[in-house]
Amino acid sequence: MSPGLVNRLAGLNATLGFTSYQSNILYLAGRNGKGGLHIHQAGMERPMGLRFDAEACRLVLAAGQQILRFENVLRPGERANEIFDACFAPRTVHFTGRLESHDIGLDDAGEPVFVNTRFNCLARVDPKDSFRAIWAPPFIDQIIDEDRCHLNGLAMEGGVPRYASAVSRSNAIDGWRDRRRDGGVVIDIAGNQIICEGLSMPHSPRMHQGQLWVLNAGTGELGRVVLPEDGGMGHFEPLCFCPGFLRGLGFARGFAFVGLSKPRYARFEGLALDDRLREADSAPWCGVQVIDLASGTCVDWLRLDGPVAEIYDVELFPGIACAMSVSPGAPELANLITHNHEDFLPPKTLTKAV
Repeated sequence: MSPGLVNRLAGLNATLGFTSYQSNILYLAGRNGKGGLHIHQAGMERPMGLRFDAEACRLVLAAGQQILRFENVLRPGERANEIFDACFAPRTVHFTGRLESHDIGLDDAGEPVFVNTRFNCLARVDPKDSFRAIWAPPFIDQIIDEDRCHLNGLAMEGGVPRYASAVSRSNAIDGWRDRRRDGGVVIDIAGNQIICEGLSMPHSPRMHQGQLWVLNAGTGELGRVVLPEDGGMGHFEPLCFCPGFLRGLGFARGFAFVGLSKPRYARFEGLALDDRLREADSAPWCGVQVIDLASGTCVDWLRLDGPVAEIYDVELFPGIACAMSVSPGAPELANLITHNHEDFLPPKTLTKAV
């Protein structure tokens, strides 16, 4: 990691979270109280989209065949293992089946909305069915078990789904694979129209301070979608190049936290990212880079070496110094029992009528 990363997290008063479906781990990087970095790892089934609700201190995760809701079970001032000021335990698990769910968001009622990539739609959990489709791109003509356009990204705004990203506008099964280099689009969900095109495998659209940001993964660029004032088609304006296949984007004040992965060349060969890496004389990274939005430069970083080569999503947990999470299948979950007794009122003494 860069020498300034821990101080950066301290200055932002935040924990950094990121997922890797390759390693089946949710990572939470925080401060250990001794000036060092502590990375907590919790095993999850293919963790993908990650979202944190700061007001409720809750996180939701799209993982394998499940949509999970985790609650911070610690009260103010409590610590777990004398280190963690937040302990996220699974409280609701929806079994959806393997939908290849990607990004996930929380609406204004705190309910999850997720990208159902396998069926080319946005969806909600359902008490009876695997999912309930709520929107599909305008070029998709039916909700069907065919990954046609590789819908992957979701930007929420004001608790409402606002923008989505897809690798192509294909309406044929697996058609997106032939459009990876320049077929990517960003879609206005409310207007039901494409507002940016010509992208290379775009991921992680996010709203930040009234601007729409997106990762042009196939070129390794972080940038904005600039929209004309009178509506219509916008264009991608790159801010900087990051040496990796980009997925996962979070913001804190004037900084962007960008996830980088090493490309799987059997699937991603032929992208402009190859040329950009050669021009920069750089090998692809796996990790997270912190980008100063004012200058477009990398000011801090966390790099993963070894067998972990891909991460998917990145999220900031404001107000938390060091967090941990508990896996749904962890043995210790059986005895992690919490309850709120503050509102408990004992029954009045029953007296026998004379």
